[in-house]
Amino acid sequence: MCKTDRESYEKYWDDISPFIKFGCIKDSKFAEKLHDYILFKDIDNKYLTLKDCIEQNKKADTEEKAEDTEKTEDTEKKDENKEPEKTTIFYVTDAVQQSQYINMFREAGKNAVILSHNIDTTFISHLEQKDQTIQFKRIDADVTEELKGEGAADEETAKALTELFRKSLNMDKLEVKVENLKNESVAAMMTLSEESRRMQDMMKMYNMYGMDPGMFGGQETLVLNISHPLVKYLAENQESAHAEMICQQLYDLAMLSHKQLSPDEMTKFVQRSNEILMLLTK
Repeated sequence: MCKTDRESYEKYWDDISPFIKFGCIKDSKFAEKLHDYILFKDIDNKYLTLKDCIEQNKKADTEEKAEDTEKTEDTEKKDENKEPEKTTIFYVTDAVQQSQYINMFREAGKNAVILSHNIDTTFISHLEQKDQTIQFKRIDADVTEELKGEGAADEETAKALTELFRKSLNMDKLEVKVENLKNESVAAMMTLSEESRRMQDMMKMYNMYGMDPGMFGGQETLVLNISHPLVKYLAENQESAHAEMICQQLYDLAMLSHKQLSPDEMTKFVQRSNEILMLLTK
């Protein structure tokens, strides 16, 4: 049906995909037969095969590395024994919650597929095991080079902002990065490595809620955009009476685009938002 009536196949794909993916995980022969007919819906609601995803991202990787050709040639002999680089396929689990990351990807000319079903985490791990040349990363796993602008924050500013946010949030071990992002409307964003995310997903799957995810070396990283006015203000006015409130609000806003806040965190966020609105009336 995928070959003879692609339009109808795409129409029913969202409903049948969990069963096909489950079959692929459980039966290797079934997986081989269906390999070329597995579809992935991208952020523009277009359906792609795995081959399409690989070719699309290979093209993007090639364009990104075109400027570094000379450096690559100089180190080619040294890297002969290294494993070949994997093609990265980015994905989204919640198009609404992760809309900020999606907009940044679109502006950078990048694409991602939507994997919102519970079976998808297991399925992409299955695909990675079968094909060692590909890897899946959630859209907020890292800040890719395409999202960064020219230049970077100096070490002194980055250190000062890190200390300010750790103190304001009372989080001594908070990981903070200061980047110059192309999208100046984004003040802060949260990233979490794919390895740490999958470990957390596994813990949830096996009801290991009592364990600390940090014991596996994975915690979120707060990325601050030095080109945003609010971050610039904090860098220049660390002793401001409103600095702590701004830090807390930026952190929660970044976290909201990353995952749901706990009931207590959401209560504090709403109360603080009201306080900020009251300041505007004075």
